[in-house]
Amino acid sequence: MLHRLKTTVFAASIISFSGIFFFSGCQAPDRPDLINVAAEITPLIDAFDGRAGVYIKDLVTGQEVGINADTLYPTASLIKVPIMIGMFDRIERGEFDYQQPLTYVDSLFYSDADLTGELRDSATVLLSEMVFLSISKSDNTASLWLQELAGTGTSINNWLEEQGFENTRVNSRTDGRRDDWKVFGWGQTTPREMAHLVELIYLGEAVSPAASHEMLRILQRPWWDDEALSQIPPHVEVAAKSGAISASKSEVVLVHAPSGPYLFCVISADQADTRWEHDNAGYELIRAVSRILWQGFEPASSWALPPGAERYAGSDE
Repeated sequence: MLHRLKTTVFAASIISFSGIFFFSGCQAPDRPDLINVAAEITPLIDAFDGRAGVYIKDLVTGQEVGINADTLYPTASLIKVPIMIGMFDRIERGEFDYQQPLTYVDSLFYSDADLTGELRDSATVLLSEMVFLSISKSDNTASLWLQELAGTGTSINNWLEEQGFENTRVNSRTDGRRDDWKVFGWGQTTPREMAHLVELIYLGEAVSPAASHEMLRILQRPWWDDEALSQIPPHVEVAAKSGAISASKSEVVLVHAPSGPYLFCVISADQADTRWEHDNAGYELIRAVSRILWQGFEPASSWALPPGAERYAGSDE
C-alpha cells in the first residue's frame, strides 16, 4: 500500500528553500500552494530550540511538503496508532472479537493516571473499550495491554515492514529493540510515515475497509484537544493523535476542512523546554503550524479562538 504513496513523493519535484527540501505535486488554482505555506513554517522550525519536523499533504490535489519530514523522532503516544492497527489486524484474522470481554489483572498496571489502571483486579472490560481509551484518552495501561494482545511489538513491526514502512517501529517491550528504545523510547517514526499511516486509514487501506472505517471513527474522538485542534473550529471534524514526553511533543491530524481534507504531522525532539505547561515550546509550535494551515486552506474563514479559551485547557499527557 505504501508503495503507491511513496511513488507520489519520489515523482514530485524537489524544491530547496533555506536548505530544506519540499516535495511538491499538483497544485490546483483554488487550493493553497503548500510551498508558500511551508515558507511560513520554516522560520518557526529554524528558531525552535531543539529539533522539529513537519509533513503536510493536501488530500485533494496530492501536493505535499516536508521540513525534516524523513528524520527519525520519538513517537511518544503516536505509537498507539500502529498498536491500534496491529490489534485490528488480529481482529480481522479472527483471533479476537472486537466486542469480546477481557479480564483485567493487577499485573497489567502501568500508571494510576490511566483509567484502565484504576480497574480492580479481575474486572471485565470490552476490547473495544480498551482501543477507545488507548487512542482517545491515550491510556498507557490500555495501550500496553493491546500491544501484548496484538502479538507484541514484534508482530506490529512485521505488519509495518510488510506495508513498506521503513522507519516506524515499536521499541518498548520488543525483542531486539533495546538499543532503539534507549534512544527513542516507546517507538520511533518520521513525520511523513506517521501521516501516511493515518492516510491509509482514511483511504480504507489499513488492514481492511471495515477496520479502517472503525479506526477512523476512533481517531475522530480525541480527548486531548489543546494543541493542534485548538486552532481548528470545533464544528470541523478531525482525526488526530497526539504524543508527549518531556523533551518531545507531537501530533498527527487529518482535517475534514470545508474546502477539502488535508493532513499534517508535527514532531519535536531534544527540546530545551521540558516543562509540562500549556505554553511549552513544542505545544506552541504545533499550535502555530495548525493555525497557519487552517488559515491557508480556509482563507475565508472568520473563525477565531474565543477570548478566555485557555482557561479550559487541561494539563497535558
